[in-house]
Amino acid sequence: MQSLGYNESKQRGTFDFPIEFYHIDKNHPQYIMSYHWHVEYEIIRILEGSFYVSLDEREYQAQKGDILILNSGTLHGGTPKDCIYQCIVFDMNMLLKKENVCNVYIKDIMSHKHMIREYYPSCCRGAASIPSEGPAPKEEALRQQLDCLFDTLNERAPGYELIIQGLLYLILGSITINHFYTRDSLDTQRNHKRIHLLKQVLELMEESYQSILTLEQLSKAAGMSPKYFCRFFHEMTHKSPFEYLNNYRVERAGYQLLATEDSITEIAYACGFNDLSYFIKMFKRYKGITPAKYRKLNSSG
Repeated sequence: MQSLGYNESKQRGTFDFPIEFYHIDKNHPQYIMSYHWHVEYEIIRILEGSFYVSLDEREYQAQKGDILILNSGTLHGGTPKDCIYQCIVFDMNMLLKKENVCNVYIKDIMSHKHMIREYYPSCCRGAASIPSEGPAPKEEALRQQLDCLFDTLNERAPGYELIIQGLLYLILGSITINHFYTRDSLDTQRNHKRIHLLKQVLELMEESYQSILTLEQLSKAAGMSPKYFCRFFHEMTHKSPFEYLNNYRVERAGYQLLATEDSITEIAYACGFNDLSYFIKMFKRYKGITPAKYRKLNSSG
């Protein structure tokens, strides 16, 4: 992926085919998925290793072969371990056609009246690892359709766009017919309020990570006292506010190390670190190597 912001609003694919495919391994600058969200839908497939994924306030330890489907606006992030994974991000509007009988079903999904079930474990591990929401053969048929979607986008043979559109209709049809979705509830609406507060804080971090940010500023963005805010933030992200902020600054620094020729000192200060030695310490903590080695190992030259 390109550099990820908390609220991604970039163009996916082209205007008439708004879909993007990403293949990510440990050498990718955005290997660790920072918390972010976007209006498009996203599908994630784990090829190797494991991936601890947080979707809003729900957590999954995804393994090789697992697939996740993210509804529009879902706040998501995760930590991969020896992982290779792929992502498809697409605009659901591409499936809406004028006076099409399918529109009513697609609009139920886009309006969040129907929230697509998120987690589809590998058939090798079986659906018994989560509460079953449908017959296993039907779930496996959906998984095969999703695998075909990934493989077709990866290969991009002439005319692949026709297959992709057909597969997306087939996948949504399977989800609808087999009730692989839930209806919005009062509890879900309450969770949306908590997630909205967290998004406000993350937006402040994204906009101001280059400057000094205080606990008072962050807690004010959420409308909470500093003490309650720290507890709330840790409940939502499993990190303290400043641990999370430092991680985000390191992610931005990693991107700049590969995208620019700026010195390490310049990048450190541009990403909100006022002490070079502390920046190197934090970078090594989150990336496992120093900034200089990271740039050398991942240099296209």
